[in-house]
Amino acid sequence: MSTSDSRGGTDDARLTELGYTSEFRRDMSLWANFSLGFTYLSPVVSTYTLFGLALATGGPPMIWSFLLAGAGQFLVALVYGEIVAQYPLAGGIYPWSRRLWGRRWAWMSGWVYLIALLVTITSVAYGAGPYIALLFGFRPTVEATVLCTIGLIVVATLINYAGTRVLSMAAIIGFSAELIGALIVGFWLLFTHRYHGLGVLFDDFGTAGTGSYLPVFLAAGIIGFYQYYGFEACGDTAEEVPNPGKNVPKAMRRTIYIGGAAASFACLTLLLAVPDYQAVISGADPDPLINVLNSAFGTVGARVVMGVVLISFLSCTISLQAAAGRLAYSYARDEMIIGYKMLRKFSHARHVPPYALLLAGIVPALLAVGSLVSTDALTKIVSFAILGIYLAFQMVVLAALRARMKGWQPTGEFQLGRWGMIVNVGALVYGIGAMVNISWPRTPDAPWYDNYIVLLCGVVVVAVGLVYMFTTHHYGRSDAPAGDAIPAERRPEPGREGRA
Repeated sequence: MSTSDSRGGTDDARLTELGYTSEFRRDMSLWANFSLGFTYLSPVVSTYTLFGLALATGGPPMIWSFLLAGAGQFLVALVYGEIVAQYPLAGGIYPWSRRLWGRRWAWMSGWVYLIALLVTITSVAYGAGPYIALLFGFRPTVEATVLCTIGLIVVATLINYAGTRVLSMAAIIGFSAELIGALIVGFWLLFTHRYHGLGVLFDDFGTAGTGSYLPVFLAAGIIGFYQYYGFEACGDTAEEVPNPGKNVPKAMRRTIYIGGAAASFACLTLLLAVPDYQAVISGADPDPLINVLNSAFGTVGARVVMGVVLISFLSCTISLQAAAGRLAYSYARDEMIIGYKMLRKFSHARHVPPYALLLAGIVPALLAVGSLVSTDALTKIVSFAILGIYLAFQMVVLAALRARMKGWQPTGEFQLGRWGMIVNVGALVYGIGAMVNISWPRTPDAPWYDNYIVLLCGVVVVAVGLVYMFTTHHYGRSDAPAGDAIPAERRPEPGREGRA
């Protein structure tokens, strides 16, 4: 028997101990798993999407939010590394919450994360619309952007449907193109189109007015908070990775290291290439990124760059879909959602759950079509995406902290040891602070519902989830283990745990 066969047998045996039989093929290498997380995190997508807004809001010092958010999310990634090493199950956040706390908490964690993922797929694919228009030379009307969005989602769905090997290949290609593209663009800007020195990173150029810079920095810091998620996708595909207890935590950490460094470098080079900050801050230059690229590369060169950017958007959409499809499948495998009989069906020819992936394509496409009725409506829906991801993250972090306090001691191949409790508390404090900052109302002159739109979207999603959960009772259908991370003597009685 070969080493890989032996390793696969060990991995499948571990999965059997956790109560499941493997249907996926372990075709995803460590580098492919990391590439999946990297392309989901996507330094280019996040930086290029929010660069103009962040610069106009906080000036050049907004770049320091990458350091702040990176440090906080690194703590979350360490907590996740311990969890996935012990519970290497497809779907990530949902099964982790199930083992750490119980059925109800798991159901709500999965619900929030699934909705946030589906909305994020829409936002990323929709954000690619203007770049597609620039690349092919047509006007980015609402109708054209929606068609481009749907086209990108269809391509991503087909790639995901082709199977784990194709997904792995697409992730590696996307990672390579994005990283190489970011480095080439960045160095070109540094050597040929740099207008400022590093001192501007400490000058807010009047964005704070006569008051403190902290509120302005926190508002501009949304670019950093938007950047650092995607590493959890490495765990969503844990059943497709050999030796996941060791490889997935490593891939998560690499996603933070390399993705964060690439995003910070891309943002830095763009900042130093903007000729007039005051024009951006005043609104006279509403799209500094496009103007920088056109100025630095010319019309033809800018289109080439747009092509690389488009690959980044496609790769990000593919990775998001892969995560959403695995989560929906994991949900359905435990009979936790309506339509579970279809969503848990598995294609043994391609080794993917086709209907779960189809769900991750149809719903985002429908959300995009909604913008034909009202572009403002789409903006309101998408505003929940960042908060929803962070909320789902912190539901797992809180579940892990509760489990530790009740006696859980991680037993996987990656452990934090005596630092576990400190890191867990730090991750929770960071996450709560990030959610408060993301939801904070900052437009006092706008109608109240616009000022609180992020928080309202979060409340609506949670409220709908609670109504769904308590009216269908899907959370109690499965006999799969729940709450078993906590030592037996500290667990509630089986009948009561099913309602926990």
